[in-house]
Amino acid sequence: MVVVVRPPSPSPETAEALTLLHGELASVGLEDMTIERPAAGSSAATDLRPWLEQLAGERGAIAVIDIFGDDEVSAVDVWVRKSPGRFEVTRVSVDPDTTNSSARLAIRAFEALRASLLEVDLATRYHRVQRSVKPPAAQRPLPPKPREPARDRDHVGLEIGAAVLMSPGGVGPAVLPTVRVDWAVRPRLLVEAALAALGSSPSVTTRSGTASVAREYLVLGGCYRLWADQPWWPFFSIAAGALHTSVDGQAGLNLNTHVVDQWSFLADTGLGATMRVFRSYHLSLSGHVQLAQPYVAIHFGEPVTATTGRPNLLLTLAVGGWL
Repeated sequence: MVVVVRPPSPSPETAEALTLLHGELASVGLEDMTIERPAAGSSAATDLRPWLEQLAGERGAIAVIDIFGDDEVSAVDVWVRKSPGRFEVTRVSVDPDTTNSSARLAIRAFEALRASLLEVDLATRYHRVQRSVKPPAAQRPLPPKPREPARDRDHVGLEIGAAVLMSPGGVGPAVLPTVRVDWAVRPRLLVEAALAALGSSPSVTTRSGTASVAREYLVLGGCYRLWADQPWWPFFSIAAGALHTSVDGQAGLNLNTHVVDQWSFLADTGLGATMRVFRSYHLSLSGHVQLAQPYVAIHFGEPVTATTGRPNLLLTLAVGGWL
């Protein structure tokens, strides 16, 4: 229901505007009722808003259209009920010199009414949908899973690489192929076995002769990894095993050849870092200090020319993966 309030003595222009409004409201299925504005001097005429709100409540109206002007329509107020007990007003006016100003004013008043009603309808639908949608049940977030350098089933690892073995005592560096097998007792703690053999044999040369030194070793120990849940992690290791040193010495012009084989107890400490490169595969770089007992001393005659094993320095680079 839409209530239309007209002046007490409407002019022909006002009557034309009323007719146009009635037609526009009927075209969209809205029923309207026309009543007369309170006479001048009454309390309702002095304060029109309470009277209009009471009128809308009594008639069950969703909107009130209030037309001003006796001789000609000067303005129209469109009151729309946004919620129970709350009305919002929109004033519509046109230039009185405009051709057919009454018709234009009626059409603009109807457009203002339709826009306000559409806004109310959309707001009502939105709140209805919001009430019908149940909020999702609160779920306790799952704690993040720690990243481990190997999967739970990966207990055995294999590394293949090369080691550079140096002796500060005077024996040159040797390059040895190396293989290491790891067994994960815990994600951070490993048991390791490493073998290095079949490498190059550096020479110790003096005026008295030449000696070729070949070394190979096998150690067994443990490794502890820090920051095991990161893409790269440092580690340190301690191991013990055996060192085999073979010295092939020649004095003069290939005369007085002398070959010595020595097996020694070997203690190894290492420090390094490992970086994951793809899934369970990684790249490892480490440095080691090795002590052999007994160590090997090389001499031509009485003075000692070179020693190995007291200590040896080792640098290894390997690529590996978990099986």
